[in-house]
Amino acid sequence: MKRLATLTLTGVAGLALSAAVQAEPDGEAIYNQACMACHMTGAASAPIKGDEAAWAPRLEQGMETLYDRSINGFQAMPPKGGALQLSDEEVKAAVDFMLEPVL
Repeated sequence: MKRLATLTLTGVAGLALSAAVQAEPDGEAIYNQACMACHMTGAASAPIKGDEAAWAPRLEQGMETLYDRSINGFQAMPPKGGALQLSDEEVKAAVDFMLEPVL
């Protein structure tokens, strides 16, 4: 009985760890899926990933403003870049990925 309890607890802990690992959104994958079409080409005046000059005025407004506009949409950008199935955390991860080269 003690061994069964140990195995059960080990299994539950493993599932919890697996869920925690999966909880981290993959910003690069989300960018490639939902953001790249505009943020690689500059379509609709989207700032291109890695373009410090284009991102500077946006960064001056603060990360919370960037996140808010990415999630809720702003000017030509639709909410969540049109990928409404994304969670807010996934959108934030994509924003973070886009900003890595300029931060």
